[in-house]
Amino acid sequence: MIYPPIQCLTQDGIEMSHQAQVMALCDVGAKWIQLRIKGATDREVESVAEACLPVCRSHGARLIIDDRVDVALRVGADGVHLGLLDMPWSKARDLAGSNFLIGGTVNSVAAAERAVASGALDYVGVGPYRYTKTKRNLAAILSDDQWRDIMNILEPLPCFGIGGVTVADLVHLRELGLSGVAVCSGIYRCNDVAGNYRELVQAWEASTAKSNQLV
Repeated sequence: MIYPPIQCLTQDGIEMSHQAQVMALCDVGAKWIQLRIKGATDREVESVAEACLPVCRSHGARLIIDDRVDVALRVGADGVHLGLLDMPWSKARDLAGSNFLIGGTVNSVAAAERAVASGALDYVGVGPYRYTKTKRNLAAILSDDQWRDIMNILEPLPCFGIGGVTVADLVHLRELGLSGVAVCSGIYRCNDVAGNYRELVQAWEASTAKSNQLV
Protein backbone atom coordinates (compact mmCIF):
# COMPACT_ATOMS: atom_id res chain seq x y z
CA MET A 1 0.00 0.00 0.00
CA ILE A 2 1.00 3.66 -0.33
CA TYR A 3 1.69 5.30 3.03
CA PRO A 4 1.14 9.04 3.52
CA PRO A 5 4.48 10.62 4.48
CA ILE A 6 2.98 12.52 7.42
CA GLN A 7 1.48 10.45 10.23
CA CYS A 8 -0.48 12.63 12.65
CA LEU A 9 -0.83 11.66 16.32
CA THR A 10 -3.39 13.14 18.69
CA GLN A 11 -2.05 14.72 21.88
CA ASP A 12 -3.09 14.67 25.53
CA GLY A 13 -3.21 17.77 27.68
CA ILE A 14 -4.06 20.47 25.17
CA GLU A 15 -7.17 22.63 24.78
CA MET A 16 -8.55 20.64 21.84
CA SER A 17 -10.17 17.31 22.66
CA HIS A 18 -8.92 14.25 20.84
CA GLN A 19 -12.11 14.19 18.78
CA ALA A 20 -11.65 17.84 17.84
CA GLN A 21 -8.05 17.15 16.87
CA VAL A 22 -9.14 14.34 14.57
CA MET A 23 -11.80 16.52 12.96
CA ALA A 24 -9.30 19.33 12.39
CA LEU A 25 -6.77 16.92 10.87
CA CYS A 26 -9.37 15.41 8.56
CA ASP A 27 -10.53 18.86 7.48
CA VAL A 28 -7.00 19.82 6.40
CA GLY A 29 -6.51 16.59 4.46
CA ALA A 30 -4.52 14.34 6.80
CA LYS A 31 -4.79 10.73 5.65
CA TRP A 32 -3.17 8.91 8.57
CA ILE A 33 -4.28 9.67 12.12
CA GLN A 34 -3.15 7.81 15.21
CA LEU A 35 -5.45 8.16 18.21
CA ARG A 36 -2.99 8.34 21.10
CA ILE A 37 -4.68 8.67 24.50
CA LYS A 38 -2.62 7.79 27.55
CA GLY A 39 -4.00 7.22 31.04
CA ALA A 40 -7.56 6.51 29.90
CA THR A 41 -9.59 3.33 30.23
CA ASP A 42 -10.22 1.09 27.26
CA ARG A 43 -13.87 2.14 27.32
CA GLU A 44 -12.94 5.83 27.24
CA VAL A 45 -10.62 5.30 24.29
CA GLU A 46 -13.22 3.17 22.56
CA SER A 47 -15.85 5.90 22.94
CA VAL A 48 -13.55 8.49 21.34
CA ALA A 49 -12.56 6.07 18.57
CA GLU A 50 -16.21 5.30 17.78
CA ALA A 51 -16.88 9.03 17.38
CA CYS A 52 -13.77 9.60 15.26
CA LEU A 53 -14.01 6.66 12.90
CA PRO A 54 -16.96 7.95 10.80
CA VAL A 55 -15.17 11.30 10.42
CA CYS A 56 -12.04 9.54 9.16
CA ARG A 57 -14.04 7.34 6.83
CA SER A 58 -15.85 10.31 5.29
CA HIS A 59 -12.51 12.00 4.59
CA GLY A 60 -10.66 8.93 3.32
CA ALA A 61 -8.30 8.90 6.32
CA ARG A 62 -7.00 5.84 8.11
CA LEU A 63 -7.53 5.67 11.88
CA ILE A 64 -4.86 3.87 13.89
CA ILE A 65 -5.28 3.20 17.60
CA ASP A 66 -2.25 3.51 19.87
CA ASP A 67 -1.40 0.51 22.10
CA ARG A 68 -4.84 -1.13 22.36
CA VAL A 69 -5.37 -4.00 19.94
CA ASP A 70 -8.70 -5.09 21.43
CA VAL A 71 -10.14 -1.57 21.16
CA ALA A 72 -8.95 -1.18 17.58
CA LEU A 73 -10.57 -4.46 16.57
CA ARG A 74 -13.84 -3.77 18.38
CA VAL A 75 -14.40 -0.39 16.75
CA GLY A 76 -13.24 -1.50 13.31
CA ALA A 77 -10.24 0.84 13.12
CA ASP A 78 -7.72 0.41 10.32
CA GLY A 79 -4.90 -0.69 12.59
CA VAL A 80 -2.91 -0.39 15.78
CA HIS A 81 0.50 0.97 16.71
CA LEU A 82 2.40 -1.00 19.35
CA GLY A 83 5.44 0.04 21.35
CA LEU A 84 8.11 -2.34 22.59
CA LEU A 85 6.33 -2.82 25.92
CA ASP A 86 2.85 -3.35 24.47
CA MET A 87 1.32 -6.61 23.22
CA PRO A 88 3.92 -8.64 21.27
CA TRP A 89 3.69 -7.92 17.56
CA SER A 90 3.25 -11.56 16.56
CA LYS A 91 0.42 -12.05 19.06
CA ALA A 92 -1.32 -8.95 17.73
CA ARG A 93 -1.07 -10.31 14.20
CA ASP A 94 -2.52 -13.64 15.31
CA LEU A 95 -5.48 -11.82 16.87
CA ALA A 96 -6.04 -9.34 14.05
CA GLY A 97 -5.44 -11.42 10.95
CA SER A 98 -3.87 -10.22 7.75
CA ASN A 99 -6.31 -7.46 6.75
CA PHE A 100 -5.27 -5.11 9.55
CA LEU A 101 -2.39 -2.64 9.83
CA ILE A 102 0.14 -3.14 12.62
CA GLY A 103 2.95 -0.70 13.27
CA GLY A 104 5.70 -1.03 15.83
CA THR A 105 8.21 1.25 17.52
CA VAL A 106 11.91 0.51 17.06
CA ASN A 107 14.68 2.31 18.95
CA SER A 108 17.74 0.09 18.51
CA VAL A 109 19.40 -2.47 16.27
CA ALA A 110 18.14 -5.25 18.56
CA ALA A 111 14.57 -3.98 18.31
CA ALA A 112 14.90 -3.75 14.53
CA GLU A 113 16.00 -7.37 14.41
CA ARG A 114 13.00 -8.31 16.56
CA ALA A 115 10.69 -6.41 14.24
CA VAL A 116 11.95 -8.27 11.18
CA ALA A 117 11.92 -11.64 12.93
CA SER A 118 8.31 -11.17 14.04
CA GLY A 119 7.10 -10.97 10.44
CA ALA A 120 4.06 -9.16 11.83
CA LEU A 121 4.61 -5.48 11.08
CA ASP A 122 3.40 -3.40 8.16
CA TYR A 123 5.44 -0.33 9.04
CA VAL A 124 7.80 0.89 11.76
CA GLY A 125 8.26 4.09 13.76
CA VAL A 126 12.00 4.64 14.30
CA GLY A 127 13.51 6.97 16.88
CA PRO A 128 13.75 9.00 18.89
CA TYR A 129 15.13 11.77 16.73
CA ARG A 130 15.31 14.13 19.69
CA TYR A 131 13.86 14.60 23.18
CA THR A 132 10.07 14.94 23.34
CA LYS A 133 7.78 15.63 26.29
CA THR A 134 5.00 13.48 24.79
CA LYS A 135 6.89 10.24 25.48
CA ARG A 136 7.65 8.79 28.91
CA ASN A 137 10.74 6.63 29.46
CA LEU A 138 12.27 7.91 26.25
CA ALA A 139 15.02 5.79 24.73
CA ALA A 140 18.43 7.26 23.89
CA ILE A 141 18.52 9.69 20.95
CA LEU A 142 19.79 7.89 17.84
CA SER A 143 22.96 8.93 16.03
CA ASP A 144 23.08 9.04 12.22
CA ASP A 145 25.09 5.80 12.19
CA GLN A 146 22.49 4.11 14.38
CA TRP A 147 19.70 5.34 12.10
CA ARG A 148 21.44 3.86 9.07
CA ASP A 149 22.15 0.53 10.80
CA ILE A 150 18.54 0.24 11.90
CA MET A 151 17.17 1.21 8.49
CA ASN A 152 19.38 -1.36 6.75
CA ILE A 153 17.96 -4.09 8.97
CA LEU A 154 14.34 -3.01 8.53
CA GLU A 155 14.41 -2.63 4.75
CA PRO A 156 11.99 -2.93 2.93
CA LEU A 157 9.54 -2.10 5.76
CA PRO A 158 8.31 1.51 5.51
CA CYS A 159 10.01 3.52 8.28
CA PHE A 160 8.79 6.75 9.85
CA GLY A 161 10.90 9.06 12.00
CA ILE A 162 9.53 9.71 15.48
CA GLY A 163 10.46 11.83 18.48
CA GLY A 164 10.24 15.61 18.50
CA VAL A 165 10.31 15.93 14.71
CA THR A 166 9.98 19.46 13.33
CA VAL A 167 9.68 20.93 9.84
CA ALA A 168 13.38 21.81 9.89
CA ASP A 169 14.30 18.12 10.35
CA LEU A 170 12.60 16.75 7.26
CA VAL A 171 15.45 17.21 4.78
CA HIS A 172 17.82 15.32 7.08
CA LEU A 173 15.30 12.55 7.78
CA ARG A 174 14.54 12.19 4.09
CA GLU A 175 18.27 11.86 3.40
CA LEU A 176 18.39 8.99 5.89
CA GLY A 177 15.93 7.12 3.66
CA LEU A 178 12.77 7.35 5.74
CA SER A 179 9.32 6.92 4.19
CA GLY A 180 7.95 9.78 6.28
CA VAL A 181 7.56 11.09 9.81
CA ALA A 182 5.13 10.76 12.69
CA VAL A 183 4.37 14.08 14.39
CA CYS A 184 2.45 14.86 17.56
CA SER A 185 3.13 18.15 19.38
CA GLY A 186 4.36 19.93 16.25
CA ILE A 187 0.90 19.55 14.69
CA TYR A 188 -0.76 21.57 17.45
CA ARG A 189 1.82 24.35 17.84
CA CYS A 190 0.09 27.74 18.31
CA ASN A 191 -3.27 25.95 17.89
CA ASP A 192 -2.78 26.09 14.11
CA VAL A 193 -3.45 22.52 12.98
CA ALA A 194 -4.10 23.47 9.36
CA GLY A 195 -1.03 25.67 8.99
CA ASN A 196 1.30 23.24 10.77
CA TYR A 197 0.10 20.26 8.76
CA ARG A 198 0.42 22.06 5.43
CA GLU A 199 3.90 23.23 6.39
CA LEU A 200 4.96 19.65 7.12
CA VAL A 201 3.54 18.37 3.84
CA GLN A 202 5.21 21.12 1.83
CA ALA A 203 8.54 20.58 3.60
CA TRP A 204 8.42 16.85 2.94
CA GLU A 205 7.61 17.40 -0.73
CA ALA A 206 10.52 19.85 -0.98
CA SER A 207 12.87 17.40 0.74
CA THR A 208 11.80 14.65 -1.66
CA ALA A 209 12.43 16.88 -4.67
CA LYS A 210 15.90 17.75 -3.33
CA SER A 211 16.67 14.08 -2.72
CA ASN A 212 15.63 13.16 -6.26
CA GLN A 213 17.94 15.84 -7.67
CA LEU A 214 20.87 14.26 -5.87
CA VAL A 215 20.25 10.80 -7.33
